[in-house]
Amino acid sequence: MAKGKNPPETVQPDTWPDTWIDRLKEAGFTVQAEDGGRVRVSKHGCATVIEPSPSGEPQFALRPGMEIGENIAHLVDQGFQKFWQDDDRRLPALSAQLQALHRFGQELREGMGLTALYNEALGTVSSRYHYDRLEGREKPKRRQPF
Repeated sequence: MAKGKNPPETVQPDTWPDTWIDRLKEAGFTVQAEDGGRVRVSKHGCATVIEPSPSGEPQFALRPGMEIGENIAHLVDQGFQKFWQDDDRRLPALSAQLQALHRFGQELREGMGLTALYNEALGTVSSRYHYDRLEGREKPKRRQPF
């Protein structure tokens, strides 16, 4: 390192959330500390859990989803309809809930200063996709000899 130059400032794991928590609170989010340095962030009936990455930047520990009690239900696409899935139950996703999830994701990324990805900016993105017409396609076809 050259003389007179200070090393680049790094965010310490103990203090990283303060900056992000302050930003999110200013944007109107409810922020709750969880175990392991994680932080639960909620707004519009939706929530996610963020944690520090090794570089000190925030990363999603859980994808954004709808709050059902204390759980965060994730969006599952069945091809014909989207559902909210948590540990115990599966509920149909309503249009207003999908709009709230989309708005939550946009405001969260904006509040944290993260880049919005093209496919996420278009609408809601599911955690899993299950299409009934595709079942069995993953197996290779066997060719029958003549």
